[in-house]
Amino acid sequence: MERDAEPVLREALTQSAFVLIVGESTAGKTRLAYEVGRSLFPQRSFVRPLTRTALPAAIEVSRRCKRAVLWLDDLENYLGADGATTSMLAGLLQGHSRRAVILATMRSEEYRRYDAREESRLTGSDRDAWRAQREVLDQARKIRLARHWSPTEQQRASVHQADARIKVALKSCDRFGLAEVIAAGPELLATWDHAWAPGANPRGAAIVAAAVDCRRSGLRRPVGRQWLRELHPPYLAERGGPDLQPEPFEEAMQWACKAAYATSGLLVGNYSQGYVAFDYLLSAPGMPPVPDYLWEALLTRAEPDDAYDLGLVAHQTNQLSRAVAALDRARAGGAAGADFLLAIAEGDRGWPRQAVRSLEDVVRRRRAELGPCHPDTLSARHQLAFFAGEAGETHAAKAAFRELVVDTTATLGPTHTDTLAARHQQAYFTGEAGDTRTAVRQLRELLEDRLRLEELDRPQVLAIRRSLIWFRGLHEDPTGSERELQQLLWDAQQYLGPDNPHTLAIISTQAAFAARAGRTGEALAAFTRLVIDRSRVLGTDHPHVVHSRLQMCQALIAEGRTGEATEELTRIYHDAQCFLEPGHRHINSARDMLNDLR
Repeated sequence: MERDAEPVLREALTQSAFVLIVGESTAGKTRLAYEVGRSLFPQRSFVRPLTRTALPAAIEVSRRCKRAVLWLDDLENYLGADGATTSMLAGLLQGHSRRAVILATMRSEEYRRYDAREESRLTGSDRDAWRAQREVLDQARKIRLARHWSPTEQQRASVHQADARIKVALKSCDRFGLAEVIAAGPELLATWDHAWAPGANPRGAAIVAAAVDCRRSGLRRPVGRQWLRELHPPYLAERGGPDLQPEPFEEAMQWACKAAYATSGLLVGNYSQGYVAFDYLLSAPGMPPVPDYLWEALLTRAEPDDAYDLGLVAHQTNQLSRAVAALDRARAGGAAGADFLLAIAEGDRGWPRQAVRSLEDVVRRRRAELGPCHPDTLSARHQLAFFAGEAGETHAAKAAFRELVVDTTATLGPTHTDTLAARHQQAYFTGEAGDTRTAVRQLRELLEDRLRLEELDRPQVLAIRRSLIWFRGLHEDPTGSERELQQLLWDAQQYLGPDNPHTLAIISTQAAFAARAGRTGEALAAFTRLVIDRSRVLGTDHPHVVHSRLQMCQALIAEGRTGEATEELTRIYHDAQCFLEPGHRHINSARDMLNDLR
Protein backbone atom coordinates (compact mmCIF):
# COMPACT_ATOMS: atom_id res chain seq x y z
CA MET A 1 0.00 0.00 0.00
CA GLU A 2 1.50 3.28 -1.09
CA ARG A 3 1.80 6.02 1.51
CA ASP A 4 1.27 9.65 0.53
CA ALA A 5 4.87 10.32 1.50
CA GLU A 6 6.26 7.68 -0.87
CA PRO A 7 6.60 9.91 -3.99
CA VAL A 8 8.18 12.60 -1.81
CA LEU A 9 10.68 10.10 -0.43
CA ARG A 10 11.52 8.78 -3.89
CA GLU A 11 12.16 12.31 -5.14
CA ALA A 12 14.28 13.10 -2.09
CA LEU A 13 16.43 9.99 -2.56
CA THR A 14 17.15 10.93 -6.18
CA GLN A 15 18.32 14.42 -5.17
CA SER A 16 19.83 14.07 -1.68
CA ALA A 17 22.57 11.84 -0.34
CA PHE A 18 21.12 11.84 3.19
CA VAL A 19 17.39 11.40 3.82
CA LEU A 20 15.75 11.12 7.23
CA ILE A 21 12.16 9.94 7.80
CA VAL A 22 10.68 11.36 11.01
CA GLY A 23 7.49 10.06 12.57
CA GLU A 24 5.92 8.69 15.71
CA SER A 25 6.45 5.13 16.85
CA THR A 26 4.58 2.66 14.60
CA ALA A 27 3.88 5.33 11.97
CA GLY A 28 5.49 3.02 9.40
CA LYS A 29 8.87 4.77 9.00
CA THR A 30 11.02 1.67 8.72
CA ARG A 31 8.68 -0.12 6.32
CA LEU A 32 8.43 2.93 4.07
CA ALA A 33 12.20 3.40 4.04
CA TYR A 34 12.81 -0.28 3.35
CA GLU A 35 10.30 -0.62 0.51
CA VAL A 36 11.35 2.57 -1.27
CA GLY A 37 15.05 1.87 -0.76
CA ARG A 38 14.68 -1.67 -2.07
CA SER A 39 12.80 -0.58 -5.19
CA LEU A 40 15.07 2.38 -5.98
CA PHE A 41 18.41 0.73 -5.26
CA PRO A 42 18.02 -3.01 -5.92
CA GLN A 43 21.66 -3.47 -6.95
CA ARG A 44 23.33 -1.50 -4.17
CA SER A 45 25.14 -2.93 -1.18
CA PHE A 46 23.11 -2.59 1.99
CA VAL A 47 25.27 -1.57 4.96
CA ARG A 48 23.83 -1.53 8.47
CA PRO A 49 25.95 -0.99 11.61
CA LEU A 50 24.59 -3.03 14.50
CA THR A 51 25.93 -0.66 17.14
CA ARG A 52 27.11 2.94 17.42
CA THR A 53 30.71 1.81 17.79
CA ALA A 54 30.41 -0.04 14.48
CA LEU A 55 29.38 3.13 12.62
CA PRO A 56 32.89 4.22 11.52
CA ALA A 57 33.55 0.79 10.02
CA ALA A 58 30.16 0.84 8.29
CA ILE A 59 30.91 4.26 6.81
CA GLU A 60 34.25 3.01 5.54
CA VAL A 61 32.60 -0.05 3.96
CA SER A 62 29.99 2.21 2.33
CA ARG A 63 32.72 4.50 1.02
CA ARG A 64 34.63 1.61 -0.56
CA CYS A 65 31.60 0.02 -2.17
CA LYS A 66 30.84 0.90 -5.77
CA ARG A 67 27.27 1.70 -4.77
CA ALA A 68 25.88 1.51 -1.23
CA VAL A 69 22.97 2.38 1.03
CA LEU A 70 23.97 3.14 4.60
CA TRP A 71 20.93 2.15 6.66
CA LEU A 72 20.56 4.00 9.98
CA ASP A 73 17.23 2.87 11.34
CA ASP A 74 16.54 4.72 14.62
CA LEU A 75 19.19 7.35 13.94
CA GLU A 76 19.17 8.47 17.59
CA ASN A 77 21.04 5.28 18.44
CA TYR A 78 23.99 6.47 16.36
CA LEU A 79 24.26 9.92 17.98
CA GLY A 80 26.15 10.82 21.14
CA ALA A 81 29.59 9.90 22.44
CA ASP A 82 31.69 8.37 19.64
CA GLY A 83 28.64 8.61 17.40
CA ALA A 84 27.94 10.24 14.05
CA THR A 85 29.42 13.68 13.36
CA THR A 86 29.33 15.90 10.30
CA SER A 87 33.01 15.27 9.65
CA MET A 88 32.49 11.51 9.91
CA LEU A 89 29.77 11.61 7.26
CA ALA A 90 31.56 14.12 5.04
CA GLY A 91 33.28 11.45 2.97
CA LEU A 92 29.92 10.08 1.90
CA LEU A 93 28.09 13.36 1.45
CA GLN A 94 30.59 15.82 0.01
CA GLY A 95 30.55 16.21 -3.70
CA HIS A 96 27.23 14.35 -3.94
CA SER A 97 28.87 11.54 -5.86
CA ARG A 98 25.73 9.38 -5.48
CA ARG A 99 27.99 6.41 -4.80
CA ALA A 100 26.41 6.15 -1.36
CA VAL A 101 23.09 7.17 0.12
CA ILE A 102 22.31 7.47 3.81
CA LEU A 103 18.74 6.40 4.58
CA ALA A 104 17.67 6.96 8.19
CA THR A 105 14.60 6.98 10.42
CA MET A 106 13.94 8.69 13.72
CA ARG A 107 11.06 8.82 16.18
CA SER A 108 9.36 12.19 16.52
CA GLU A 109 9.93 12.16 20.27
CA GLU A 110 13.67 11.84 19.76
CA TYR A 111 13.73 14.41 16.96
CA ARG A 112 11.94 16.95 19.16
CA ARG A 113 14.97 16.91 21.46
CA TYR A 114 16.75 18.90 18.74
CA ASP A 115 14.08 21.57 18.35
CA ALA A 116 15.19 25.18 18.84
CA ARG A 117 13.13 25.26 22.03
CA GLU A 118 15.29 22.51 23.47
CA GLU A 119 18.46 24.51 22.74
CA SER A 120 17.01 27.33 24.81
CA ARG A 121 16.81 24.96 27.78
CA LEU A 122 20.52 24.22 27.50
CA THR A 123 21.75 27.61 28.59
CA GLY A 124 24.89 26.86 30.56
CA SER A 125 24.54 23.14 29.92
CA ASP A 126 25.37 20.54 27.28
CA ARG A 127 24.55 22.85 24.36
CA ASP A 128 27.72 21.92 22.46
CA ALA A 129 27.00 18.20 22.39
CA TRP A 130 23.42 19.01 21.40
CA ARG A 131 24.63 21.20 18.55
CA ALA A 132 27.06 18.58 17.28
CA GLN A 133 24.18 16.12 17.00
CA ARG A 134 21.83 18.73 15.58
CA GLU A 135 24.39 19.51 12.85
CA VAL A 136 24.18 15.88 11.74
CA LEU A 137 20.39 16.16 11.45
CA ASP A 138 20.67 19.46 9.60
CA GLN A 139 22.54 17.71 6.80
CA ALA A 140 19.58 15.43 6.08
CA ARG A 141 16.55 16.04 3.90
CA LYS A 142 13.64 15.46 6.31
CA ILE A 143 10.47 13.60 5.34
CA ARG A 144 7.58 13.72 7.82
CA LEU A 145 5.38 10.65 8.14
CA ALA A 146 2.05 11.08 9.94
CA ARG A 147 0.80 8.43 12.33
CA HIS A 148 -2.82 8.82 11.24
CA TRP A 149 -3.43 7.76 7.67
CA SER A 150 -5.04 10.21 5.27
CA PRO A 151 -8.41 9.46 3.64
CA THR A 152 -6.56 8.70 0.40
CA GLU A 153 -4.27 6.21 2.16
CA GLN A 154 -7.24 4.59 3.89
CA GLN A 155 -8.99 4.25 0.53
CA ARG A 156 -5.94 2.50 -0.93
CA ALA A 157 -5.79 0.21 2.11
CA SER A 158 -9.46 -0.71 1.85
CA VAL A 159 -8.69 -2.75 -1.27
CA HIS A 160 -6.84 -5.19 1.00
CA GLN A 161 -9.57 -5.76 3.62
CA ALA A 162 -9.30 -9.48 3.03
CA ASP A 163 -6.38 -9.18 5.46
CA ALA A 164 -8.06 -9.28 8.87
CA ARG A 165 -5.45 -6.98 10.40
CA ILE A 166 -6.11 -4.26 7.80
CA LYS A 167 -9.86 -4.64 8.24
CA VAL A 168 -9.55 -4.11 11.99
CA ALA A 169 -7.12 -1.23 11.53
CA LEU A 170 -9.44 0.60 9.15
CA LYS A 171 -12.20 0.48 11.76
CA SER A 172 -9.87 2.14 14.29
CA CYS A 173 -8.56 4.95 12.09
CA ASP A 174 -10.44 7.56 14.09
CA ARG A 175 -8.25 6.77 17.13
CA PHE A 176 -5.10 5.12 15.82
CA GLY A 177 -2.91 5.06 12.74
CA LEU A 178 -3.37 2.09 10.46
CA ALA A 179 0.28 1.08 10.79
CA GLU A 180 -0.02 1.57 14.55
CA VAL A 181 -2.80 -1.03 14.75
CA ILE A 182 -1.10 -3.41 12.33
CA ALA A 183 2.03 -3.17 14.49
CA ALA A 184 -0.25 -3.99 17.46
CA GLY A 185 0.86 -0.94 19.43
CA PRO A 186 -2.41 -0.30 21.31
CA GLU A 187 -2.94 -4.01 21.91
CA LEU A 188 0.58 -4.48 23.26
CA LEU A 189 0.15 -1.51 25.60
CA ALA A 190 -3.11 -2.97 26.90
CA THR A 191 -1.49 -6.41 27.22
CA TRP A 192 1.29 -4.95 29.36
CA ASP A 193 -1.22 -3.19 31.60
CA HIS A 194 -3.38 -6.29 32.09
CA ALA A 195 -0.37 -8.52 32.77
CA TRP A 196 0.08 -7.07 36.28
CA ALA A 197 -3.01 -8.92 37.50
CA PRO A 198 -2.32 -11.77 40.00
CA GLY A 199 -1.73 -15.01 38.16
CA ALA A 200 -1.40 -13.32 34.76
CA ASN A 201 2.15 -12.36 33.70
CA PRO A 202 3.31 -9.97 36.44
CA ARG A 203 6.98 -10.94 36.19
CA GLY A 204 6.84 -10.39 32.46
CA ALA A 205 5.24 -6.98 33.03
CA ALA A 206 8.03 -6.10 35.48
CA ILE A 207 10.69 -7.17 32.97
CA VAL A 208 9.08 -4.95 30.34
CA ALA A 209 8.91 -2.03 32.81
CA ALA A 210 12.63 -2.40 33.49
CA ALA A 211 13.41 -2.48 29.76
CA VAL A 212 11.23 0.59 29.14
CA ASP A 213 13.00 2.54 31.88
CA CYS A 214 16.40 1.51 30.52
CA ARG A 215 15.52 3.33 27.31
CA ARG A 216 13.93 6.28 29.11
CA SER A 217 17.14 6.67 31.12
CA GLY A 218 19.13 7.16 27.93
CA LEU A 219 20.55 3.65 27.45
CA ARG A 220 20.43 3.11 23.72
CA ARG A 221 21.90 -0.34 23.31
CA PRO A 222 20.00 -3.59 23.98
CA VAL A 223 20.21 -5.19 27.42
CA GLY A 224 20.93 -8.86 27.98
CA ARG A 225 18.79 -11.43 29.75
CA GLN A 226 20.97 -11.34 32.85
CA TRP A 227 20.48 -7.60 33.21
CA LEU A 228 16.73 -8.01 32.90
CA ARG A 229 16.82 -10.82 35.46
CA GLU A 230 18.64 -8.53 37.90
CA LEU A 231 16.79 -5.28 37.19
CA HIS A 232 13.14 -6.33 37.26
CA PRO A 233 12.57 -7.56 40.88
CA PRO A 234 11.99 -4.09 42.44
CA TYR A 235 9.25 -3.41 39.87
CA LEU A 236 7.59 -6.67 40.81
CA ALA A 237 7.96 -5.97 44.54
CA GLU A 238 6.33 -2.55 44.17
CA ARG A 239 3.19 -4.13 42.72
CA GLY A 240 2.86 -6.84 45.35
CA GLY A 241 5.67 -9.34 44.85
CA PRO A 242 4.69 -12.91 45.76
CA ASP A 243 1.03 -11.91 46.14
CA LEU A 244 0.92 -11.48 42.36
CA GLN A 245 1.80 -15.18 41.85
CA PRO A 246 4.57 -14.34 39.38
CA GLU A 247 5.52 -16.82 36.70
CA PRO A 248 9.09 -18.21 36.25
CA PHE A 249 11.61 -15.94 34.56
CA GLU A 250 11.94 -18.01 31.37
CA GLU A 251 8.19 -18.09 30.93
CA ALA A 252 8.06 -14.32 31.54
CA MET A 253 10.66 -13.69 28.83
CA GLN A 254 8.80 -15.84 26.34
CA TRP A 255 5.61 -13.91 27.05
CA ALA A 256 7.32 -10.51 26.74
CA CYS A 257 8.89 -11.44 23.39
CA LYS A 258 5.79 -13.06 21.91
CA ALA A 259 4.65 -11.14 18.85
CA ALA A 260 1.11 -9.84 18.51
CA TYR A 261 -0.34 -10.33 15.02
CA ALA A 262 3.07 -11.74 14.06
CA THR A 263 4.58 -8.24 14.15
CA SER A 264 6.30 -7.27 17.39
CA GLY A 265 6.41 -8.20 21.03
CA LEU A 266 6.74 -6.01 24.09
CA LEU A 267 10.45 -6.77 23.92
CA VAL A 268 12.34 -6.79 20.64
CA GLY A 269 15.57 -8.72 20.22
CA ASN A 270 17.09 -12.10 20.93
CA TYR A 271 19.35 -13.97 23.33
CA SER A 272 22.62 -13.08 21.60
CA GLN A 273 22.02 -9.40 20.75
CA GLY A 274 19.95 -8.43 23.79
CA TYR A 275 16.53 -6.82 24.08
CA VAL A 276 14.95 -3.38 23.85
CA ALA A 277 11.44 -2.30 24.76
CA PHE A 278 9.07 -1.76 21.85
CA ASP A 279 9.14 1.94 20.89
CA TYR A 280 5.42 2.39 21.31
CA LEU A 281 5.61 1.71 25.04
CA LEU A 282 7.94 4.67 25.67
CA SER A 283 5.10 7.13 25.02
CA ALA A 284 2.56 5.45 27.27
CA PRO A 285 0.53 8.08 29.17
CA GLY A 286 1.10 8.63 32.89
CA MET A 287 4.57 7.11 33.06
CA PRO A 288 6.18 7.78 36.48
CA PRO A 289 9.78 9.03 36.73
CA VAL A 290 12.51 6.45 36.28
CA PRO A 291 13.12 5.13 39.82
CA ASP A 292 16.45 5.66 41.55
CA TYR A 293 17.12 1.95 41.97
CA LEU A 294 16.91 1.32 38.22
CA TRP A 295 19.04 4.31 37.33
CA GLU A 296 21.71 3.50 39.93
CA ALA A 297 21.79 -0.13 38.85
CA LEU A 298 22.31 0.94 35.25
CA LEU A 299 25.13 3.26 36.20
CA THR A 300 27.03 0.51 38.01
CA ARG A 301 26.83 -1.64 34.87
CA ALA A 302 27.33 1.05 32.22
CA GLU A 303 30.27 1.26 29.87
CA PRO A 304 31.77 4.78 29.50
CA ASP A 305 29.78 5.58 26.34
CA ASP A 306 26.58 4.31 27.98
CA ALA A 307 27.31 6.49 31.01
CA TYR A 308 27.74 9.48 28.70
CA ASP A 309 24.28 8.87 27.23
CA LEU A 310 22.77 8.44 30.70
CA GLY A 311 24.38 11.69 31.82
CA LEU A 312 23.27 13.57 28.73
CA VAL A 313 19.61 12.59 29.19
CA ALA A 314 19.76 13.28 32.95
CA HIS A 315 21.19 16.73 32.27
CA GLN A 316 18.60 17.58 29.66
CA THR A 317 15.82 16.57 32.08
CA ASN A 318 17.30 18.63 34.95
CA GLN A 319 18.35 15.61 37.02
CA LEU A 320 21.67 17.22 37.81
CA SER A 321 22.95 14.88 40.52
CA ARG A 322 22.37 11.93 38.21
CA ALA A 323 24.04 13.82 35.37
CA VAL A 324 27.17 14.50 37.42
CA ALA A 325 27.42 10.88 38.59
CA ALA A 326 27.03 9.48 35.08
CA LEU A 327 29.34 11.95 33.37
CA ASP A 328 31.98 11.44 36.05
CA ARG A 329 31.92 7.73 35.23
CA ALA A 330 32.06 8.49 31.52
CA ARG A 331 35.03 10.83 32.01
CA ALA A 332 36.88 8.28 34.11
CA GLY A 333 36.38 5.75 31.31
CA GLY A 334 37.67 8.10 28.65
CA ALA A 335 34.42 8.90 26.82
CA ALA A 336 35.04 11.73 24.35
CA GLY A 337 33.80 15.11 25.56
CA ALA A 338 32.69 13.82 28.94
CA ASP A 339 35.07 16.08 30.87
CA PHE A 340 33.56 19.18 29.27
CA LEU A 341 29.96 18.15 29.91
CA LEU A 342 30.82 17.05 33.44
CA ALA A 343 32.21 20.50 34.24
CA ILE A 344 29.03 22.13 32.93
CA ALA A 345 26.80 19.77 34.93
CA GLU A 346 28.82 20.53 38.06
CA GLY A 347 28.30 24.23 37.54
CA ASP A 348 24.61 23.88 36.81
CA ARG A 349 23.96 21.95 40.01
CA GLY A 350 25.46 24.72 42.12
CA TRP A 351 29.23 24.14 42.10
CA PRO A 352 30.41 27.02 39.86
CA ARG A 353 33.91 27.29 41.32
CA GLN A 354 34.47 23.58 40.73
CA ALA A 355 33.20 24.08 37.18
CA VAL A 356 35.67 26.94 36.68
CA ARG A 357 38.60 24.78 37.80
CA SER A 358 37.56 21.95 35.49
CA LEU A 359 36.90 24.26 32.55
CA GLU A 360 40.25 25.97 32.96
CA ASP A 361 41.85 22.59 32.26
CA VAL A 362 39.58 22.03 29.25
CA VAL A 363 40.34 25.49 27.83
CA ARG A 364 44.08 25.06 28.41
CA ARG A 365 44.09 21.72 26.60
CA ARG A 366 41.94 22.94 23.70
CA ARG A 367 44.04 26.07 23.26
CA ALA A 368 47.16 23.91 22.99
CA GLU A 369 45.63 21.29 20.70
CA LEU A 370 43.22 23.34 18.59
CA GLY A 371 44.19 26.99 19.01
CA PRO A 372 42.47 29.83 20.90
CA CYS A 373 39.80 30.50 18.26
CA HIS A 374 38.79 26.99 17.24
CA PRO A 375 34.99 26.61 17.69
CA ASP A 376 35.50 23.97 20.40
CA THR A 377 37.89 26.25 22.27
CA LEU A 378 35.46 29.15 21.95
CA SER A 379 32.68 26.98 23.41
CA ALA A 380 34.83 26.06 26.39
CA ARG A 381 35.84 29.70 26.91
CA HIS A 382 32.15 30.68 26.88
CA GLN A 383 31.29 28.20 29.61
CA LEU A 384 34.36 29.18 31.65
CA ALA A 385 33.37 32.85 31.54
CA PHE A 386 29.76 32.03 32.40
CA PHE A 387 30.57 30.00 35.49
CA ALA A 388 33.14 32.55 36.60
CA GLY A 389 30.27 35.02 36.65
CA GLU A 390 28.05 32.54 38.47
CA ALA A 391 30.80 32.17 41.09
CA GLY A 392 30.61 35.92 41.76
CA GLU A 393 33.44 37.10 39.48
CA THR A 394 31.14 39.39 37.49
CA HIS A 395 33.84 41.83 36.33
CA ALA A 396 36.05 38.94 35.16
CA ALA A 397 33.08 37.42 33.32
CA LYS A 398 32.28 40.76 31.70
CA ALA A 399 35.88 41.11 30.46
CA ALA A 400 36.05 37.50 29.27
CA PHE A 401 32.84 37.82 27.26
CA ARG A 402 34.00 41.11 25.77
CA GLU A 403 37.08 39.30 24.44
CA LEU A 404 35.01 36.31 23.38
CA VAL A 405 32.65 38.48 21.35
CA VAL A 406 35.61 39.80 19.37
CA ASP A 407 36.97 36.30 18.70
CA THR A 408 33.64 34.65 17.83
CA THR A 409 32.77 37.51 15.49
CA ALA A 410 36.11 37.17 13.69
CA THR A 411 36.02 33.37 13.56
CA LEU A 412 32.35 32.46 13.19
CA GLY A 413 30.81 35.68 11.92
CA PRO A 414 28.58 38.33 13.52
CA THR A 415 25.32 36.41 13.02
CA HIS A 416 26.51 33.03 14.30
CA THR A 417 24.54 31.66 17.25
CA ASP A 418 27.65 31.53 19.44
CA THR A 419 28.51 35.15 18.69
CA LEU A 420 25.01 36.31 19.58
CA ALA A 421 25.01 34.18 22.73
CA ALA A 422 28.35 35.69 23.81
CA ARG A 423 26.95 39.19 23.24
CA HIS A 424 23.99 38.38 25.45
CA GLN A 425 26.23 37.18 28.28
CA GLN A 426 28.50 40.20 27.86
CA ALA A 427 25.51 42.50 28.30
CA TYR A 428 24.15 40.48 31.21
CA PHE A 429 27.37 40.55 33.22
CA THR A 430 27.89 44.21 32.32
CA GLY A 431 24.58 44.87 34.03
CA GLU A 432 25.40 42.59 36.94
CA ALA A 433 28.67 44.49 37.40
CA GLY A 434 26.63 47.68 37.93
CA ASP A 435 26.67 49.33 34.50
CA THR A 436 23.00 48.82 33.73
CA ARG A 437 22.76 51.64 31.15
CA THR A 438 25.48 50.10 29.01
CA ALA A 439 23.81 46.72 29.42
CA VAL A 440 20.50 48.15 28.20
CA ARG A 441 22.18 49.68 25.14
CA GLN A 442 23.95 46.39 24.33
CA LEU A 443 20.76 44.39 24.75
CA ARG A 444 18.76 46.72 22.53
CA GLU A 445 21.34 46.39 19.76
CA LEU A 446 21.41 42.62 20.21
CA LEU A 447 17.62 42.38 20.13
CA GLU A 448 17.53 44.31 16.85
CA ASP A 449 20.10 41.95 15.36
CA ARG A 450 18.27 38.87 16.61
CA LEU A 451 14.93 40.06 15.25
CA ARG A 452 16.47 40.41 11.79
CA LEU A 453 17.22 36.68 11.98
CA GLU A 454 14.39 35.25 14.08
CA GLU A 455 10.77 35.75 15.09
CA LEU A 456 9.73 37.68 18.18
CA ASP A 457 8.78 34.54 20.12
CA ARG A 458 11.91 32.47 19.50
CA PRO A 459 13.56 31.24 22.71
CA GLN A 460 16.76 33.26 22.39
CA VAL A 461 14.77 36.41 21.59
CA LEU A 462 12.55 35.83 24.63
CA ALA A 463 15.62 35.54 26.83
CA ILE A 464 17.07 38.81 25.51
CA ARG A 465 13.74 40.56 26.00
CA ARG A 466 13.64 39.45 29.64
CA SER A 467 17.18 40.69 30.32
CA LEU A 468 16.41 44.01 28.63
CA ILE A 469 13.21 44.52 30.64
CA TRP A 470 15.00 43.70 33.89
CA PHE A 471 17.96 46.02 33.52
CA ARG A 472 15.87 48.83 32.06
CA GLY A 473 13.44 48.52 34.96
CA LEU A 474 16.27 49.06 37.45
CA HIS A 475 16.71 52.71 36.47
CA GLU A 476 13.51 53.63 34.61
CA ASP A 477 9.82 53.79 35.51
CA PRO A 478 8.99 50.12 36.24
CA THR A 479 5.35 50.49 35.16
CA GLY A 480 6.15 50.19 31.46
CA SER A 481 8.57 47.36 32.14
CA GLU A 482 5.89 45.39 33.98
CA ARG A 483 3.49 45.77 31.06
CA GLU A 484 6.17 44.51 28.68
CA LEU A 485 6.93 41.65 31.06
CA GLN A 486 3.29 40.57 31.03
CA GLN A 487 3.35 40.43 27.23
CA LEU A 488 6.62 38.53 27.36
CA LEU A 489 5.10 35.98 29.75
CA TRP A 490 2.16 35.49 27.41
CA ASP A 491 4.52 34.91 24.47
CA ALA A 492 6.64 32.44 26.46
CA GLN A 493 3.62 30.47 27.64
CA GLN A 494 2.32 30.24 24.09
CA TYR A 495 5.60 29.17 22.53
CA LEU A 496 7.53 27.39 25.28
CA GLY A 497 4.74 26.26 27.58
CA PRO A 498 4.02 27.08 31.25
CA ASP A 499 6.65 24.73 32.70
CA ASN A 500 9.63 25.75 30.58
CA PRO A 501 12.49 27.08 32.76
CA HIS A 502 12.54 30.28 30.71
CA THR A 503 8.84 30.83 31.39
CA LEU A 504 9.41 30.30 35.11
CA ALA A 505 12.32 32.79 34.98
CA ILE A 506 9.96 35.42 33.58
CA ILE A 507 7.52 34.76 36.43
CA SER A 508 10.43 35.19 38.84
CA THR A 509 11.22 38.58 37.29
CA GLN A 510 7.56 39.57 37.59
CA ALA A 511 7.57 38.70 41.29
CA ALA A 512 10.80 40.65 41.80
CA PHE A 513 9.23 43.74 40.22
CA ALA A 514 6.21 43.39 42.51
CA ALA A 515 8.53 43.21 45.53
CA ARG A 516 10.46 46.31 44.37
CA ALA A 517 7.18 48.19 43.96
CA GLY A 518 6.18 47.35 47.55
CA ARG A 519 3.41 44.90 46.59
CA THR A 520 4.74 42.40 49.11
CA GLY A 521 1.60 40.27 49.32
CA GLU A 522 1.55 39.80 45.56
CA ALA A 523 5.28 39.03 45.56
CA LEU A 524 4.95 36.50 48.39
CA ALA A 525 2.14 34.65 46.62
CA ALA A 526 4.12 34.59 43.36
CA PHE A 527 7.34 33.34 44.96
CA THR A 528 5.44 30.69 46.92
CA ARG A 529 3.91 29.33 43.70
CA LEU A 530 7.27 29.60 41.95
CA VAL A 531 8.98 27.46 44.60
CA ILE A 532 6.39 24.74 44.00
CA ASP A 533 6.61 24.94 40.20
CA ARG A 534 10.40 25.10 40.02
CA SER A 535 10.71 22.21 42.48
CA ARG A 536 8.42 20.12 40.27
CA VAL A 537 10.20 21.01 37.03
CA LEU A 538 13.83 21.30 38.19
CA GLY A 539 14.00 19.27 41.41
CA THR A 540 14.20 20.53 44.99
CA ASP A 541 18.01 20.69 44.98
CA HIS A 542 18.31 22.98 41.96
CA PRO A 543 19.98 26.38 42.64
CA HIS A 544 17.01 28.20 41.06
CA VAL A 545 14.69 26.61 43.62
CA VAL A 546 16.93 27.75 46.48
CA HIS A 547 16.97 31.26 44.98
CA SER A 548 13.16 31.35 44.84
CA ARG A 549 12.96 30.14 48.44
CA LEU A 550 15.26 32.98 49.50
CA GLN A 551 13.13 35.49 47.62
CA MET A 552 10.04 34.07 49.32
CA CYS A 553 11.73 34.66 52.69
CA GLN A 554 12.49 38.25 51.75
CA ALA A 555 8.80 38.74 50.98
CA LEU A 556 7.86 37.16 54.34
CA ILE A 557 10.15 39.61 56.12
CA ALA A 558 8.65 42.53 54.19
CA GLU A 559 5.21 41.33 55.32
CA GLY A 560 6.41 41.33 58.93
CA ARG A 561 6.24 37.55 59.23
CA THR A 562 9.75 37.21 60.63
CA GLY A 563 9.08 34.06 62.62
CA GLU A 564 8.07 32.13 59.50
CA ALA A 565 11.00 33.62 57.61
CA THR A 566 13.45 32.52 60.32
CA GLU A 567 12.14 28.94 60.26
CA GLU A 568 12.31 28.74 56.46
CA LEU A 569 15.77 30.34 56.29
CA THR A 570 17.04 27.81 58.82
CA ARG A 571 15.75 25.01 56.58
CA ILE A 572 17.25 26.63 53.48
CA TYR A 573 20.62 27.06 55.17
CA HIS A 574 20.67 23.39 56.18
CA ASP A 575 19.40 22.12 52.81
CA ALA A 576 21.74 24.27 50.73
CA GLN A 577 24.80 23.07 52.62
CA CYS A 578 23.86 19.50 51.71
CA PHE A 579 23.99 19.96 47.94
CA LEU A 580 25.47 23.35 47.00
CA GLU A 581 29.16 24.17 46.84
CA PRO A 582 30.67 25.37 50.16
CA GLY A 583 30.57 29.15 50.17
CA HIS A 584 27.90 29.32 47.47
CA ARG A 585 26.21 32.72 47.35
CA HIS A 586 22.82 31.19 48.26
CA ILE A 587 24.32 29.65 51.41
CA ASN A 588 25.88 32.98 52.30
CA SER A 589 22.61 34.83 51.65
CA ALA A 590 20.65 32.49 53.92
CA ARG A 591 23.25 32.88 56.67
CA ASP A 592 23.32 36.68 56.38
CA MET A 593 19.54 36.97 56.41
CA LEU A 594 19.36 34.77 59.50
CA ASN A 595 21.96 36.90 61.26
CA ASP A 596 19.98 40.05 60.45
CA LEU A 597 16.85 38.57 62.02
CA ARG A 598 18.58 37.53 65.26
